[in-house]
Amino acid sequence: MVKLNKIYTRTGDDGTTGLVDGSRVTKHSLRVSAFGTVDEANSIIGLARLHTAGDADAMLSRIQNDLFDLGADLATPGEIFDTPDEKMPWALRIIESQVARLETEIDTMNEHLAPLNSFILPGGSAAASYLHLARTVVRRAERLATEAAAHEALNPEAIHYLNRLSDHLFVLGRVLNDNGASDVLWVPGANR
Repeated sequence: MVKLNKIYTRTGDDGTTGLVDGSRVTKHSLRVSAFGTVDEANSIIGLARLHTAGDADAMLSRIQNDLFDLGADLATPGEIFDTPDEKMPWALRIIESQVARLETEIDTMNEHLAPLNSFILPGGSAAASYLHLARTVVRRAERLATEAAAHEALNPEAIHYLNRLSDHLFVLGRVLNDNGASDVLWVPGANR
C-alpha cells in the first residue's frame, strides 16, 4: 500500500525525478514523458466517467486502475518483465492478461456496432467526446513509450496495453454514442 505523508519533497527542484528503483532522471526524459502522459489520459478518463454508468463505468474503472499499474511499470527501469526481478521482486508490471481483457471487451462491444463506412470525428455524447480525447492522449503516450523503448528497456506488454487501450476507448466511445447512431461522421471535402 502506498502511503503519502508529505506531498512536496523539494527533491525535484533541480529538474529531476525519482524512478521506482531510486534512480533519478530528468523530468523531460522519454520515460517520464511517457508515464506522465499516461497520467494525463487517466485524468481525462476520470472526466468521461462523470457521464457513464453500468458496464461502461466498470470498464473505465478497471482501466484507470490499470493505468496506475502502467505508470508504475514505465517508472521502473530494468530488463526483466515476465518474472519477478531478483533485485526488484516487488516491481509492478503490465501482464498479458490485462491486454487480453481489453481485447475481449473490444470484441464484445464491437459485436453490437454497425461497421464503419466513414472515419468518425471526435464528438457525440459528452462521455464519447472525453473518450476520444483520452484516446488521442493514449496514442501520444504510446508514441513516447515506443520512442523510449528504442533507447532503453521497456516492458513490451506495456506498449501492447497502450495500443489496445486506444482501440478500446474508440469502440467504447461508439457504444456511448448510442451504439454508433450518434457518431459524428467525417464528410471528406465537405467544406471545399
